[in-house]
Amino acid sequence: MSRIIKRLYPEVIRKTAKRCRKRGLLIPTFKQLRNPALIPPSVTSRLKGVGLGDVNPVNLFRITWKNDVHSGLYGGVNCLEIPPEITGVKARIIGLVGKYFPTGAHKVGAAFGCLVPRLVSGEFDPEIHKAVWPSTGNYCRGGAFDGALLGCAAIAILPEEMSRERFEWLKEIGAQVIATPGCESNVKEIYDKCWELKTDPNNIIFNQFEEFGNPIFHYNVTGPAFEDVLAALGNPRLRPAAFVSATGSAGTIAAGDFLKKKYPALKIVATEALQCPTLLMNGFGGHRIEGIGDKHVPWVHNVRNTDAVAAVDDDDCLRILRLVNEPVGQKYLASLGAKPQQIEKLSCLGISGICNLLAAVKTARYFDLGEQDVILTVFTDSADLYKSRLKELQAERGAYAANDAVKDHAGPIAHQRFDYFKELNYQDRKAIHNLKYYTWVEQQGKPVQELNEQWNPEYWRALFEDEVQYFDQLIEEFNAQIEAAKL
Repeated sequence: MSRIIKRLYPEVIRKTAKRCRKRGLLIPTFKQLRNPALIPPSVTSRLKGVGLGDVNPVNLFRITWKNDVHSGLYGGVNCLEIPPEITGVKARIIGLVGKYFPTGAHKVGAAFGCLVPRLVSGEFDPEIHKAVWPSTGNYCRGGAFDGALLGCAAIAILPEEMSRERFEWLKEIGAQVIATPGCESNVKEIYDKCWELKTDPNNIIFNQFEEFGNPIFHYNVTGPAFEDVLAALGNPRLRPAAFVSATGSAGTIAAGDFLKKKYPALKIVATEALQCPTLLMNGFGGHRIEGIGDKHVPWVHNVRNTDAVAAVDDDDCLRILRLVNEPVGQKYLASLGAKPQQIEKLSCLGISGICNLLAAVKTARYFDLGEQDVILTVFTDSADLYKSRLKELQAERGAYAANDAVKDHAGPIAHQRFDYFKELNYQDRKAIHNLKYYTWVEQQGKPVQELNEQWNPEYWRALFEDEVQYFDQLIEEFNAQIEAAKL
């Protein structure tokens, strides 16, 4: 029995399948997004000439880490290694690049994982329901994009202090936008708005912090992408030492669960803002690392599998954003020995990606990692989504000078230490797990019995490995109905 899909609605499924037939739409399976070689030629032939950001139903098949932006088809995993000339550590730091997803961020995959199972089971009826996407930025953009491809109305909820680019893009794609008070860490205000919208039964809430489709996507698509990256390195002596991920909605960190099963010695390091150190010290506050909502522990976070917590100063992230994007900063990185093509690709790091990078440096120094060690992380989005932030920083701090570049590399990176880094023992993990009670049982009405179940590793294994097989079965059956539908 599925924990997520409680029942099927055959009449809604038939109606939605006919709707998809009219739109020329098929839905990829999770297996196909994990391995695009499984996508049939009848689909890949339609990708030619379709832009990565085009609102075209065939772009559902581009919700993968393996998009080749040159051919428009597929290739190897999009990833980027940050050279030691920049990081100052011996360990190899490699991140998957989210820029080459539709919308320019990997959250479109999490939105797919939440929406599609509900669609193909008939629980979500695109003719009458609206999809509500509570988010701190990229998730609601992903949901609005997926909804546009599938012909679903979208309501995007995000804090009013997020970057201007997010709001402009959402309006352009036709989503209804609700701006809630505060910044990235004001998640409760988003939840309060969800409770208000729930009074209308036509609003279906896809809350990434509690929807298991979010980590299921990353366990089954993002995790294997890292395995492909390691295989492509071609050196069996390399050791996958750590996986570093900002917790945010706790979707991406589930890729660490996949990797830990393959490489049991690997450490999973959860990252958060020092200005809001919820996991590190039950702390609170506001911060400027866009996209990593906090002040609570997400329902979908498998805390028992988390080995350490690293808190990163948000100002360090903003300083690095300037360093790698300002010409003066790029010139300084070249003087350190970084190659031009390496420097050019640093624009693939948005603010939360930079946070992951700095946490990876902390991890390397804490565990004394060497040349045979590989730290894996995710560069969730790119500087393309933060151009307004760069202009704001220029206005706030003045023109970027050579001395700024020296200081901004020396402080946040070269002298990054493992302060605000905590290795978790068994009781530490259980204490963090127990924090879920206050948000999810007291405030959001989750059963305490399920909270207790979550401490059992089998709970997570079944969710991450069994549910996806059922999802793919439903998708294949739904696609068969699309192909059989009469117009």
